Amino acid sequence: MHPFSFIKAANTREALSAGRRGGRYIAGGTTLVDLMRETVERPETLVDISDLPMRDVKVTERGGLRIGALVSMAEAAAHPKVRSLFPVISQALELSASAQLRNMATIGGNIMQRTRCTYFRDVTADCNKREPGSGCAALHGHNRTHAILGTSDSCVATHPSDVAVAFAALEATVHLLGPAGERRVTFADFLLKPGDTPNREQALRQGELITGVEIPALARPLKSGYLKVRDRQSYEFALTSAAVALYVRGGVVREAKVAAGGVGTVPWKLSAVEQALIGERPSDRLWAEAARHAAGGARPLQHNRFKVELVNRTVERQLRTVGGMK
Repeated sequence: MHPFSFIKAANTREALSAGRRGGRYIAGGTTLVDLMRETVERPETLVDISDLPMRDVKVTERGGLRIGALVSMAEAAAHPKVRSLFPVISQALELSASAQLRNMATIGGNIMQRTRCTYFRDVTADCNKREPGSGCAALHGHNRTHAILGTSDSCVATHPSDVAVAFAALEATVHLLGPAGERRVTFADFLLKPGDTPNREQALRQGELITGVEIPALARPLKSGYLKVRDRQSYEFALTSAAVALYVRGGVVREAKVAAGGVGTVPWKLSAVEQALIGERPSDRLWAEAARHAAGGARPLQHNRFKVELVNRTVERQLRTVGGMK
């Protein structure tokens, strides 16, 4: 680990001032500290924001939900409003990590976490995300766990967050605060596909701070849930996952929100699956036909071709589960 200075921000003004000068924000530290130990990350200054007032979970005026950036994963998962309004979020959080990590890690930090690609974390390997222009060792290396959607010739790393898949499905908005004031970014625009600049992962400006994530009001009753497929039942990153939310009225699917994880360079919104569902009557045949769109546009690699069929089956299974809820 390289030497660094440490600042504990007493208020938002102090945090933004330090961030504007290049300081890196830290709260739970469950990802950043690991990367610093491995010398993947080498920040000169850490700014501790854990005392800032961003720990509320509240229902918005329009009936949506706003989760503060410093709410821990455990707190968010257990909150009565999260569990009742959007169980897909609670389930994604509870399947994400061990209880110890969920007690420390924050919602803001979770969606900011960096890939678990082994080449990214090995400082001797070529990685455009870590060292732009060096190449991507995963393209022709061992790429079983890598992405099949949203990839480029520069990067094929998957985004590791589970709850980010739920946020993508529910079309959440990220609230930001920076030197220029407040702004909001849709979740679809917040996490960036690699393209030619895989080192740029979020649509953040210099010194900006995540203050919360807002889920919009959706029609009720909304049925939702999260399914995660992994190599082992103990805490592990997804090979594939599916976040599904359905509103069924009069025997017809009126609204559908679906996203997949473990297969994309960002949480992958499945718009084609959603369109195949809306206006149709729930049935096993519908779930199967809609799920066939899940891997549309996939570019599998040598070792992860199995993900094409696996993501289709994962989405189908979760559509059937959520669609059959009473």
